[in-house]
Amino acid sequence: MSVTVYIGFGSNMGDREAIFRASLESITKVPGTEVTAHSKLYETEPVGLVDGGREFLNGAIALETTLPPADLMTFLRSIEQRLGKSPTHRSNESRPIDLDMLLYGDGIIQEDGLTVPHPRMHTRGFVLAPLAEIAPDAVHPVLNRTVSVLLSRLADEELRSVRKRDRLPA
Repeated sequence: MSVTVYIGFGSNMGDREAIFRASLESITKVPGTEVTAHSKLYETEPVGLVDGGREFLNGAIALETTLPPADLMTFLRSIEQRLGKSPTHRSNESRPIDLDMLLYGDGIIQEDGLTVPHPRMHTRGFVLAPLAEIAPDAVHPVLNRTVSVLLSRLADEELRSVRKRDRLPA
C-alpha cells in the first residue's frame, strides 16, 4: 500500500534549477516511488547562514511510495550526497541541495535522525508556500491544521522574503 509523502527542496549553491531537476529525476528512480507533483520554485532570502550564502531556491515535491520512512530517507540522503551535499553539512551553511521529508501520510515519526512532520515546517514560509501550491489540504498530523491554514497564520515578515517564480522548472 502506498502513502503520500511531501518533500521540501532547497538549494543556494551551483545551478539551483539544474539541481532541482536532477533531484526530481533521481527521486523518480527510487524503487516503489512515483513523483506525482511538484511546485514552482520560490526564491528566498537565506536565514541564519554563517557563510553569507546567496538566495535559496525552494520547492515542494509530492510522491507516492511503498517504502517505509527510514528507507525513503536513506534514498533522499544518497541523492543529496550524489548532488554535492556533504554528509557532515551543518544547517547554518550554504548547500547545493537539501531534501527534507515534511509529511509522510498522516504519520508522526520520531526515529534516529528522522522527525516527521518536519519540526519547523509550520513556521517557515519557504516551506509552506510551495507546499500549499501542491497540497493546500494536506493536514499537519500534530497541529491538526491544513497547510493552507498554517500558511495563512504566518507573520507577514516570514512571507515577505518568499518570492514565487512564474515558471515551472523544466
